[in-house]
Amino acid sequence: MRRGRAGCIAAVVTMPLAGCSGPLSTLDPAGPSAAAIAELWWAMLAGSIALFGLVMTLLLWTFLRANAHPSSPRPKLWLAGGGLVLPALVLTPLLAYGLLTGERLLAHPRAAEVTRIEVEARQWQWNFRYPAAAGGPRMSVNELHLPAGRPVDLHVGSADVIHGFWIPRLGGKIDAIPGHINVIRLSADRPGVYRGVCAEFCGGGHTAMDFRVEAHSDDSYEDRLRELPRDRP
Repeated sequence: MRRGRAGCIAAVVTMPLAGCSGPLSTLDPAGPSAAAIAELWWAMLAGSIALFGLVMTLLLWTFLRANAHPSSPRPKLWLAGGGLVLPALVLTPLLAYGLLTGERLLAHPRAAEVTRIEVEARQWQWNFRYPAAAGGPRMSVNELHLPAGRPVDLHVGSADVIHGFWIPRLGGKIDAIPGHINVIRLSADRPGVYRGVCAEFCGGGHTAMDFRVEAHSDDSYEDRLRELPRDRP
């Protein structure tokens, strides 16, 4: 009986953690950008728990003190403490940490050896173009090839409506906007297969607008690009 109860408690506790892994989990990073975002998420979670605990403690103390000394609590003092001071103590460091993390994720032009890949979204597919491939530009549809261990700048645009380019295990998402190019820098720590999706509702075929991502080792990346169709001018 005790063993069954303990099993039920363990299942309830661990059930929410089951969603922390998988091909679309942002908490199971496979690259430095995704790892930085995951760390920020955990920091925000810890901060929210700390802030909730502090405010609840202050509230409880206020009620207990009011019962013991009815004339002593001053509402303005508690409102200032619980509504301004405590949130400022917790949220200010989190804001600074978030800004620093966001700055690290930008595609700085001074970085060396960055691979460029052009991305075009359209209802309902993803077109990828590799302008620096040996022997001339190559292209692929609904399948993105990356060199593992190297930063990649993805120049993302759209041919029709607004889409959302997102590979959860490699980094944050960015909008694909008609007539405009957005750049996002991603990299994969190691060779492997990942999954990308459209993160912006773009019409009736939105749910089927996903793509496969494969990160190759240095030796096999160029070989894989040679197998892709040439881009037609």
